[in-house]
Amino acid sequence: IKNLCKKLGNPQNKIKAISVVGTNGKNSTIQACFSIMKEANIKCNVYTSPHIQKINERFFFNNNQLEDNKLALLFEEVEKVNNNKPITFFEILTACYFHKAAEYPNNINLIEAGLFHRFDATNILKQNLASIITSISKDHLDWLPENERTIEKIVFEKTSSLLTSNIIVAKQSKKNTLDCIKKTISQNQSNKIYFNKDFSYSSSKNGFFYYKDKYGVLKLPKPNVLGQYQLENISTAIATIRALGLNITNKHIQNGIRKINNIARLQEIKSGNLKKLLKNNLFLISGDHNEDGARVLNDYLNSLNCKKHIIIGMMSNKDHKKYISYFKNISSITTIDIPNQPNAISGIKLKEKFSNIPNVKFQKSIEQAIKSLPLKNGDLVLITGSLYLCSEVLNLN
Repeated sequence: IKNLCKKLGNPQNKIKAISVVGTNGKNSTIQACFSIMKEANIKCNVYTSPHIQKINERFFFNNNQLEDNKLALLFEEVEKVNNNKPITFFEILTACYFHKAAEYPNNINLIEAGLFHRFDATNILKQNLASIITSISKDHLDWLPENERTIEKIVFEKTSSLLTSNIIVAKQSKKNTLDCIKKTISQNQSNKIYFNKDFSYSSSKNGFFYYKDKYGVLKLPKPNVLGQYQLENISTAIATIRALGLNITNKHIQNGIRKINNIARLQEIKSGNLKKLLKNNLFLISGDHNEDGARVLNDYLNSLNCKKHIIIGMMSNKDHKKYISYFKNISSITTIDIPNQPNAISGIKLKEKFSNIPNVKFQKSIEQAIKSLPLKNGDLVLITGSLYLCSEVLNLN
């Protein structure tokens, strides 16, 4: 990617960026930042992955998703410059993003890192405004040597090459993970901002939550996204924005967190073909696919007083048994194949892996799985285990 970007005039050196690394919460934190900045009329470019329904979702410039014809022209232009040299799918997409982003040098770029960051295609910036470290846990272990599949190694890969600017560290699920992060970035001369030490939040039962940092306390409305963990991501976004001294008011934050667009992350489906099958039952999809994602998802489910039915499909390289172990008090679990994904585990094999759990069954398709549920009024249906599965659900719906 460095070779290709050099031919493109090193566009990555012409932009203002906030880099986001971590395992869980990267997209949610970016979407919270983006929504607040839009309220303040700050122009943003946004690069995220993977896309859920359309590849355009990865490319936002001047606060808008890039249209099909402009995206096609961008791809053709960069492909021509690459001239058939070897390059991965993610690398050339990242080069396309940098090339287009350089057309807007005054915009703030919100850039989600890909796998592990240290050797990632997004990690060719020479400077940035800030680096956000979201929650880090074990995932994508098949990319690491067998004797190095540890949280220490994952933290090192994600945080050892962060630039010197501002580093905002979100809430971590385990003290050991936070200790690893502190150790790995100890020689980095950045201004460091830690959850609980420099910023925090607390929930209130009256429909509000409170955010606190050195600039003061904000009383904020509940956001339009579900789950306690989203308050963690939103707090990290607010901490970042306030640390950068952007011209953002409390009103911008209050309005912004009620307009967050976060596809397939504990998303409620309110209408559509599949929703019709479920009538008045609450219908959620969530692309969580690792143990930390399962933990926070189960925390949310436990806060609801209803029967829960889970439909699940997963990729082959995940820790399936560890993932499902976090789910408690579930009325039924239905495993399915993920359509159009050759790297997914079959629903039958997934059912076999869940053999020690009661009420597990297999269905061939998403529709059959929904129709097979013994639903009563007030029950919840959740489809989870993979962002690829959520993509199929949204397309069918």
